[in-house]
Amino acid sequence: MLAYVLTRYGAADAMEFRDVPEPRPGPGEVRIRVAAAGLNPVDYKLRQGKLRAISGHRLPIIAGCEVAGTVDAVGPGTSGFELGDRVYARVDEATLGAFAELVCVQQGHVAAMPVSLGFAEAAGLPLAGLTALQALRDELSVREGTRLFISGGAGGVGTLAIQLAKHFGAEVTTTASPRGDELVRRLGADRVIDYTRNRIADELQDYDAVLDLVGGETLKQSFRILKPGGMVVSIAGVPEPLTARKDLAAPGWVVALFWAISLPVRLRARRARARYRYLFMHPSADDLRFLATLVDEGALQPVVDSEYPFGSIADAFAALEQGHAKGKIVVTLPAAPR
Repeated sequence: MLAYVLTRYGAADAMEFRDVPEPRPGPGEVRIRVAAAGLNPVDYKLRQGKLRAISGHRLPIIAGCEVAGTVDAVGPGTSGFELGDRVYARVDEATLGAFAELVCVQQGHVAAMPVSLGFAEAAGLPLAGLTALQALRDELSVREGTRLFISGGAGGVGTLAIQLAKHFGAEVTTTASPRGDELVRRLGADRVIDYTRNRIADELQDYDAVLDLVGGETLKQSFRILKPGGMVVSIAGVPEPLTARKDLAAPGWVVALFWAISLPVRLRARRARARYRYLFMHPSADDLRFLATLVDEGALQPVVDSEYPFGSIADAFAALEQGHAKGKIVVTLPAAPR
């Protein structure tokens, strides 16, 4: 089968197409014939080697984190899936494999995709949707009346986070460029800050929670807009010790490493009398089923910026790395059923 393989750490040419053997589903696994796969910043960060200390991948490896398609085969002991079922999944971080014609995924990471979506829309939902859901519900405890700031609201995670936060009853402020302003307002944002002209620390105050999707200076400013006791959850800053213990079940040396590199931001949080958390989401079929229900009820709509054929995945990555996508970038496999 054809697959897009990470051969080494480095620039864009470190990934290439290769013919590889078809995978066979093991115990408790579902084999998915891929119809579409989503691209994410974590994909090129892995390629660049920025996560090699914690990923543990042995190269070469088929890249890709999220997928939508149809059940092609099931392994021993697998239950709840029939051949031809339309499914979507966040594949296991240790194995990856979404950028291929076939991928095997643990059944606990796979769920029936929303019936109201096509494959391309569904493929852009698992990683970003799970990230937004777990950050808002599990870490920030967003509920009715929460004053929430989301940076980078027009991106893949941001477009879903705005909708989920409004579903939970929050008052939502976000940042966007003039080009993304209409989109984030349509998704439910109550207030939009033009990040090309204004600093959030000059515009906002007394927020309960921040979901940081940008990092850098925006993350630093986020602590200045919080109420005492508020919390910042980031996917773009630096990981801290709880990330190593809770999200990665990492060894002690990784905990120590994260303690050291996160010290400046944790001190900034302490001075603001706030809390800081870096989140690595975890695959969950239960959470995927929850997201699918919201989609089919009309409460959540994935936003696809652009679709590329699988053969043009290098062009899709080039567009992703420019950082201007509004919603998700996905690749589609024309040989897969639609």
